Amino acid sequence: MAIATLLDGAEAGRKLAVIDGEVEGGFGGPDLLDRSVSRDSQGMLAQGRSGIRRYGVDGAVLGAELAVHVHAFAPPPKMLIFGAIDFSAALARIGSELGYEVTIADPRAPFLETPRFQRAATTLLAWPEEAFERIELGPRDAVLVFTHDPKFDQPALVGALGSEAGYVGALGSRKTTADRERRLRESGVADAELARIHAPCGLDIGSATPEEVAVSVLAEIIAERSGRVGAPLRESAEAIHPRESRLRA
Repeated sequence: MAIATLLDGAEAGRKLAVIDGEVEGGFGGPDLLDRSVSRDSQGMLAQGRSGIRRYGVDGAVLGAELAVHVHAFAPPPKMLIFGAIDFSAALARIGSELGYEVTIADPRAPFLETPRFQRAATTLLAWPEEAFERIELGPRDAVLVFTHDPKFDQPALVGALGSEAGYVGALGSRKTTADRERRLRESGVADAELARIHAPCGLDIGSATPEEVAVSVLAEIIAERSGRVGAPLRESAEAIHPRESRLRA
């Protein structure tokens, strides 16, 4: 849940709560203020972040006259990345900005113990089996496999499928993906479980650099979490902010 408290104006002190996607209470002002704060509270709750947001007197997000404090009662989501490579560092940097608590795991110390990874995330010198013993994952969390080596990526994916992670993704070409799926089937992984793996992970936006690939992957994670397919907004008739459909007066 998240609790939002109005800090300014005649109705200062009034509260609005978002509990499991449903809204209780309100600020007694413009309906737009309640909707804007409810939507932002949902987003901050997904990130496990608390803080102050500002709105116009009419409730518009572009204003700054009214301050609202949002307290999110949830830990930040976790992102576990296997493989200390350039793509991992880029994904960790941007993922952290989105509120993820990022861990990069790799059993190869020379690859992992460099400043670029330690600046971007917590680093974990461990094989996949050890990593999953130390990090508990839930539906808000994501696992990314960037190792490009069967002896690493296969146990990493098997471990991810055995967890409750809401998103499991793996980098690789079409051929690499097909070969990896064949090996996983041969090891006993069922097709229903294979369907949980987003591989090649990311949305098709023509990304080339590690940073662009990170944007592509994170866009798919957000789309998966929101139940969207990642289509261009101008080609969609759905509400831009889907959370608004769950708000109540």
